[in-house]
Amino acid sequence: MANKMLELHDIDVPEFLRILDTCVGNVYLMTREGDKLNLKSKLCQLVGLTQLIEGGKIAEAFVMCDNEEDERKLFRFNLYKRSET
Repeated sequence: MANKMLELHDIDVPEFLRILDTCVGNVYLMTREGDKLNLKSKLCQLVGLTQLIEGGKIAEAFVMCDNEEDERKLFRFNLYKRSET
């Protein structure tokens, strides 16, 4: 089970949401205030991401995944700024 927190920077929101839809396990957004929002929930996506968006992109976010493959997928997305598909 994956438990590492990933720090994401300068993320394209529509592409990030497409990748979240392909994740198998839960993906949590961790806020600086200590909140933990499950991004597999569309409501949590709205609440969490609207607070992080600057100029159509997510400036900075911290996420944690239950599934190691999801973690690798998001790490590669953060590194290359595009999905693999």
